[in-house]
Amino acid sequence: MSCPICGNDTLPEMRPFCSKRCADRDLARWFNGSYAVPSTDPEDIEALEEALDEAARDQQRQDKPH
Repeated sequence: MSCPICGNDTLPEMRPFCSKRCADRDLARWFNGSYAVPSTDPEDIEALEEALDEAARDQQRQDKPH
């Protein structure tokens, strides 16, 4: 079996990875959103749209001169 991050052979104690470094890199990808499960739930879409709208409003407030 090869490591999904770097392609090297895996170690039994680290499977499916070859090292702690590759395991940590994989975990970081989950944390930063590189891996995501898409949703088709309308509530999720609405929540995203609301969050984007709010972020845009916040940005506009920050960009206005005081």
